[in-house]
Amino acid sequence: MNIAVILAGGVGTRLEKSLPKQFFKVAGKMVMEHAVDAFEKNELIDEIAIVISNHYLFMVEDMIIRNRWQKVKRVLIGGEERYHSSLAAVNAYNDFKNANLIFHDAARPLVSQRIINDVVKSMDNYNAVDVAINSADTIIEVENDIINSIPDRAKMRRGQTPQGFKQEIISKAYKMALQDENFKATDDCGIVSKYLPEEKIFVVNGEEVNMKLTYPEDTYLLDKLFQLRSVEIQDMQLSKECLAEKVMVVFGGCYGIGKSIVDLGLSNGVRVYSFSRSENNVDVSNMEDVKQALEKVFQIEKKIDFVVNTAGVLYKEPLETMSYQTILDSININYFGIVNIALASLPYLKESKGHVLFFTSSSYTRGRAFYSIYSSTKAATVNFVQAISQEWETLGVKVNCINPERTQTPMRMKNFGSEPENTLLKPDAVALRCIQTLLSNYTGQVIDVRL
Repeated sequence: MNIAVILAGGVGTRLEKSLPKQFFKVAGKMVMEHAVDAFEKNELIDEIAIVISNHYLFMVEDMIIRNRWQKVKRVLIGGEERYHSSLAAVNAYNDFKNANLIFHDAARPLVSQRIINDVVKSMDNYNAVDVAINSADTIIEVENDIINSIPDRAKMRRGQTPQGFKQEIISKAYKMALQDENFKATDDCGIVSKYLPEEKIFVVNGEEVNMKLTYPEDTYLLDKLFQLRSVEIQDMQLSKECLAEKVMVVFGGCYGIGKSIVDLGLSNGVRVYSFSRSENNVDVSNMEDVKQALEKVFQIEKKIDFVVNTAGVLYKEPLETMSYQTILDSININYFGIVNIALASLPYLKESKGHVLFFTSSSYTRGRAFYSIYSSTKAATVNFVQAISQEWETLGVKVNCINPERTQTPMRMKNFGSEPENTLLKPDAVALRCIQTLLSNYTGQVIDVRL
């Protein structure tokens, strides 16, 4: 039996947040929710136990209900030190002598299925398993600010989790440790190594992305790592069975990416309604236009499952020479348009537990000359999506953002002229990723679409 133990008892003082780091939100969910999700969906894991401080027990219970985790069977109370949390799980499973206990830090949300599988499979041959990665930096041993020694970097590793143990082995190691008057807390592999030196601890290759949230700057890196991982949905197969009863509204659906989304939806049985300025005189910067379009669809279909906004404008021009009306048009369509659509869509999406999808651009990450208004509105789109995804989480409404690379659209041709086709994404490829995202459980994420 393989039991994952999620260690979430820390207080996260180094992050300087009011809540411990495992409750910090990134990519639409709390950090520890991502960690538990990884073990919940792993086929080799039979059961999950979460170890938490008594002060936050209610939050974990809410998570279990909200995420509908089926494998979480126990919620245990940890202590002040990390080893208190591990020990709580060891004692809770005293009657499971043949079980494998796989300890994982709740603050490592990006653990991969490959790492989990390797740890579990390695326990067929070893009683203790660690996860570690090579060190890119030279490691030095320092005493009183003076280098004492420089170990061979080729032999050095940086430890991660999960760490796996036979229950009887980790239990035996802790019994010996607690009898030692000079016992100093370390991680679980350290305890086995010190008190059961005859036990070989096998090391599984970790991954750089399996990082631990520790410092404030880590949150920015985690956001970007989740964005890079979003490509996983590209293997999702579209199913007419899943889409046939869905109702989708697309703003900006008359050409380019929007038109491809409309066509792909229709070909898969989705009941699609398209609105744009040129198609039916619907302007996303006008709240009344948006409200009337959505109400029209609801009157016909009695529900709305998906809302997609591809409407946007790009004026590639220095700010100094841009007319004030052009600036207003850009802000009204690119920013106020998404605000209007979000507000007008919410009443319908709350009922259907639906999904709204917006579009950003690769230019959102850094302002560029001639893109001052466009880039800033696309950066605002990302922040807006991340913010409302948290606000709407309890409503069951998912909000995501598509970030396509350069795509062959009329808007791009207008601004850049003719370009080699092999350097551009096809609108159909972006449309496919959009539908895949709408069928996913993602929320609050930026979904990259690359050539």
